[in-house]
Amino acid sequence: MLNDRHALGRASGVLYLHGFNSGSDSPKAQLMRMACQALPEETPRGATLPCETPQLSHRPDAAFEQAEASLALLGPRPLIVGSSMGGFLATCLAERHGLPAVAINPAVRPARLVEAWEGQGFVNPYTGESFTVESAHRDALEALTPKAITPPHYLLLLGTRDETLDCRDAFVAYRGCRTILHPGGDHGFSAMADYLPAIFAHGGWPLPPGRITAIDLDDA
Repeated sequence: MLNDRHALGRASGVLYLHGFNSGSDSPKAQLMRMACQALPEETPRGATLPCETPQLSHRPDAAFEQAEASLALLGPRPLIVGSSMGGFLATCLAERHGLPAVAINPAVRPARLVEAWEGQGFVNPYTGESFTVESAHRDALEALTPKAITPPHYLLLLGTRDETLDCRDAFVAYRGCRTILHPGGDHGFSAMADYLPAIFAHGGWPLPPGRITAIDLDDA
């Protein structure tokens, strides 16, 4: 059964969560901000739908706290949208707070995923920060992972040719959720602009097709 907050009508704002080693100025984050500014006449005159796209820490526990803090700025019923590792965090928040969420090529069992990266160094292309994946990353992801998901909360967007994550894992993990498969879609979900109307409809907002022009999407 849906949490009452999920049935209150239109989303009071949008929280977009970027993927692992990505950033708050990534192409998909830019698209979400553009879409929130382009909603039709239903918004109060001169207003735009509030949108937060925080720069998340590479540490999952810190990233979750940052995302939750941003959530508090968006009113009683925000729509949460997340890509890849951000899709996992969006799921964690949706389950904790009973909110609608859109998961784009979400990481499934991410603790296992980062275990293979332990000891590997990364440089964030948006912030320039250098870091190394440690066992603490895996432990934090294990602690955050929900025991179950509530299918009516979610819209799942999957690219069938995701080169980073096996889309079949998410298809099984999110069984029962509203799901859109994009044939041939990559991990960056480069066709995201075409699916913005579906994303915003999940939050109760009409966004006419073609309102947002596609930009290059090659990030997570």
